[in-house]
Amino acid sequence: MINPFGFLISPLSQWQKIAQINDDKFGAFISYPLIMALLPCVAWYYGTAISGWTIGENHDTVRLTSDSALKLIIAFYLTMVVSIGVIGYAIAWMGKTYGLHTTVMKGIAVSAFASTPMFIIGLTGFYPIMWLDLSLGIFALCWSVYLLYMGIPVAMKISKEQGFLYTSAIIAVCCVILMCIMGGSVILWDNGFMPVFTD
Repeated sequence: MINPFGFLISPLSQWQKIAQINDDKFGAFISYPLIMALLPCVAWYYGTAISGWTIGENHDTVRLTSDSALKLIIAFYLTMVVSIGVIGYAIAWMGKTYGLHTTVMKGIAVSAFASTPMFIIGLTGFYPIMWLDLSLGIFALCWSVYLLYMGIPVAMKISKEQGFLYTSAIIAVCCVILMCIMGGSVILWDNGFMPVFTD
C-alpha cells in the first residue's frame, strides 16, 4: 500500500512498491492527486480568508474576501491537477526514448507521488507565516525534485544513468510549466482574479 508520508520518511521503499505494480493498474491511483491537491487548497483558503496573516510593524491582520479566496483557490487546485497531468504525460511520452512501453496513468502516478512533499507542506497555509511557508515550500520543492531523481529509475526500471537524463528532461518540462503558470497568473489577475482584501 502506498503511504504518502512514506515519501518523506522512506522514499526508496515506496518507489520499490510502485515498481512492482503492473502498468495497467495505475488507473487506480488517479484519485491520489485529486485528493492530495485538496490539502493545500483547504489550508490556504482558511489561512487567507479566515485566519489571515500579518504584514509590517503594525501587525495588522490581512485577509482576502471569501469570494476572492475561493476563486484563487479553485484556480490553484486546477493548476496543480493540470500540471501533474501534463508532467505525467511527459513522463510517459519521454519513456519511448528509453525503450519503455509505459502508460500515461503511470506517468501521472509517478508525477503525483513525487509531488507529495508539496501537498503535505501546503498544510502550512492554515497559519500563513511568510518566511516559514516560503522556507518550507523551497524545502518541499527540493524534496520533490529529489524524489523524481530517485523514483524514475526505480519505477521505470532503468539504469541510474538513464534515469538521471530522463529525470533532467522532466525537470526541464516542469520549468516550462512554471513559466506558463507565471504568465497565466498575470493574465488571470487582469481578468477578474486579482486578490480582493477585506477592509
